[in-house]
Amino acid sequence: MKQTLIILLAAVASIMQHSAETHSQQSANPASFNRLEVRQFGTMPDGELIHQYTLRNINGVELKLIEYGATMTAINLPRKGLEHLNVIAGEETLEPYLKGYPAGSVIGRFANRIAHAKFSIGNTEYEVTRNTGPHHIHGGRKGFAKVVWSADLLPVTKDSAAVRLTYKAVEGEEGFPGNLTVHVTYSLNDKNEVKLYYEASTDKSTPVNLTNHAYFNLADQGGFEKHELFIKADIYTPSDELLIPTGKYAKVDGTALDFREFHPIGERADDSQPRAHLYDHNYVITGGGQSIVHTATVKEPGSGRVMKTFTDQPGVQLYTGNPIGFCLETQHYPDSVHHPHFPSTILNPGDRFETTTIYAFDLP
Repeated sequence: MKQTLIILLAAVASIMQHSAETHSQQSANPASFNRLEVRQFGTMPDGELIHQYTLRNINGVELKLIEYGATMTAINLPRKGLEHLNVIAGEETLEPYLKGYPAGSVIGRFANRIAHAKFSIGNTEYEVTRNTGPHHIHGGRKGFAKVVWSADLLPVTKDSAAVRLTYKAVEGEEGFPGNLTVHVTYSLNDKNEVKLYYEASTDKSTPVNLTNHAYFNLADQGGFEKHELFIKADIYTPSDELLIPTGKYAKVDGTALDFREFHPIGERADDSQPRAHLYDHNYVITGGGQSIVHTATVKEPGSGRVMKTFTDQPGVQLYTGNPIGFCLETQHYPDSVHHPHFPSTILNPGDRFETTTIYAFDLP
């Protein structure tokens, strides 16, 4: 039934796309340009089909995503005379993701860390999954990254395509209170903007902190250490040796964390440590937490590719602990449940969690 519905929806989307392209003033060939396509990607152990959704724009950019983990498997950028370059770490089959491939998925119910895997709301204490020493990280052993989301194809417009993914987390899952309904809408438009729009509602007060764990590498070949990075942040939240925030704020001025001017990501690494393990820090975005603001820019000097990040979240976690790429995880601060002076992550019944992150690409 699910597969039949997806096929029907894909057919409708294709018709709408064709209509939109007929009226488009762009130069793309409608016969070879489909904004939204669906194909079978793999099969879960219980037999459930997983599909891959490919979104395209007029410039040849592609966004690919699957229902498992609401995962982005590719952001393909065109190259003159060459095949597309996937600028995020991704796989072509389902099996690596089932084995824990750590890339591109939605992270929740709580991204980053919760100290001692417990917190209190009112007079009630909750214990959640301990999966990083004595602490909790990224929603638990499964979290939102290792579950199957349901997908809805949204109407294709003259300049964008979108897919909305939904997951319903039940009360007690990984120890969290409340039944939580989460939606993530992925869209790609003709401005080369990959937009992630998150929504959530609950029937009981619960912590919510959502992000995406995509690993980026804009280079044609080689690592990301020469990528030039700018982060719009004057301060960050220091952490202890287990990366639990101390609750204080500190200035980036005079430290290797200062990216207020462009620096190669690996430029100030400690030579006594593996270069990839320098950064795992939460930055306090200047002007963040309200409207969507420019957060970071990354330039790849070899190709001239540029990625700009925008969000309405208050923080962004720069992570370079895996050589496959760097992460810019837009989110609330780690362990916010234990620091009342941090922006609150508690979602109450009747309220709605909404946040947007945009990754925008300039093509050479």
